Amino acid sequence: MNNQEKSSLSQAASTAQTIHGAIKTGKAISAAAKGAAVGGPYGAAAGAAIYAAQHGKKFLAAAAVLLMLPVLFVLMLPSLIFGGLTSSGSAGQPILNDNATIVQNTNDIAFAVNQILGEGITDAETRIAQDFATTGGDNYEVVNPYASDMSSNTNSFIAQYCAAKGETWDTISLADMQAVLRQGKSSLYSYTRTSETRTVEDDDPETTDVVETKEETWYIYTLSYNGEGYFADTVFHLTDEQKALAGDYAQNLSLFLGDGMFQYTEYGGTTIASLGNVRFTDGGTEVVYFNQLDERWANKSYGTDNIGGYGCGPTSMSIVVSSLTDDIVDPVEMAEWAYQNGGWCSKSGSYHALIPSAAKAWGLNVEGCTASEPQRILDALSDGKLVVAIMTKGHFTSGGHFIVLRGVQDGQILVADPASYRRSEKLWDLSIILNEASKRAGAGGPFWIIG
Repeated sequence: MNNQEKSSLSQAASTAQTIHGAIKTGKAISAAAKGAAVGGPYGAAAGAAIYAAQHGKKFLAAAAVLLMLPVLFVLMLPSLIFGGLTSSGSAGQPILNDNATIVQNTNDIAFAVNQILGEGITDAETRIAQDFATTGGDNYEVVNPYASDMSSNTNSFIAQYCAAKGETWDTISLADMQAVLRQGKSSLYSYTRTSETRTVEDDDPETTDVVETKEETWYIYTLSYNGEGYFADTVFHLTDEQKALAGDYAQNLSLFLGDGMFQYTEYGGTTIASLGNVRFTDGGTEVVYFNQLDERWANKSYGTDNIGGYGCGPTSMSIVVSSLTDDIVDPVEMAEWAYQNGGWCSKSGSYHALIPSAAKAWGLNVEGCTASEPQRILDALSDGKLVVAIMTKGHFTSGGHFIVLRGVQDGQILVADPASYRRSEKLWDLSIILNEASKRAGAGGPFWIIG
């Protein structure tokens, strides 16, 4: 071992000891995590400092430690997202400067979670077969709403796992997380059972001209996803304090790594007057318009949030579904559907997967599209399709925001912005939309062509 390697190990050990000491002050760390979720690195330090001021000088050390960048890495769950405190990205550059590596790491986690969700369904189907064997019935079928799309709040799983580790933060790894989730995969899905009598064909091959039937007893099993909250109690066994910390972790992930995941409209409880029934007819498709700030639903629930502040995702899909199907689905109904099907992300708006999931649920075709394919977007709009886009800071939002592209006119783009009727009446240069679309969108985005 050369001197440089010894020095690196010594520095890493020193950093680890310092961070371990800070982790022991769990409430200060929680305050810092909350601060980081709101204000980035400075918010992290401020959160800890405020807690220190309220609870005595012994926490001042934690506040000072939080000024060190590696502690912010701990708050950001480094061993999962960044591959550890001392790891590097491609070409030896610091991993925080390597966007491709960060995205690859988060994609690896999402893939692992989805794989285990699939194993959870297989486990549930095995339990169903065992249950049916005790019924004496003739046959059974499984109703699986997740066959084509397994929705989950990956950030929530990550956050709960890390919160459960407590002071053993140095043991966090993707492999360990997979092992813990697999131990609890029987808790991912439950089922309900009903029975009915069915008349089925029972032809005798010797009487080909007669259709014979018989009655059978069938059992129908319907799978349901128990949700991350259920998992927090049954697998991770989180305390209330750990649940609060997990919420802060998940919020950090959404804010720092989501790029358009943290969707929030400056709302503050001020609604707009009811717009009534608004339809745009100046594009290729007549569009039913909804605004999330409309007094009819702005204060209605979206999970534990409200539609006015966080509901751009479900409101955008209300516009799409109501315009492209025979159903008029208002933001309240869509928000409830999003919440029940894993689309809601606490204090962050919606997971990007909400868009393709909702489209498929209402029988619509959906294709992901990138900002490097402008002609696909133009062609889709010219063909009467709608395009949902996840935007980042710029003309449409100061953070993240879903909008609907609804047509082309004179070479410019018509939009349906669920937070602004005024912006929905303007024409927009496609270049603005391409430049301000999310660079790290998940679920096939940042554009989803729906028709």
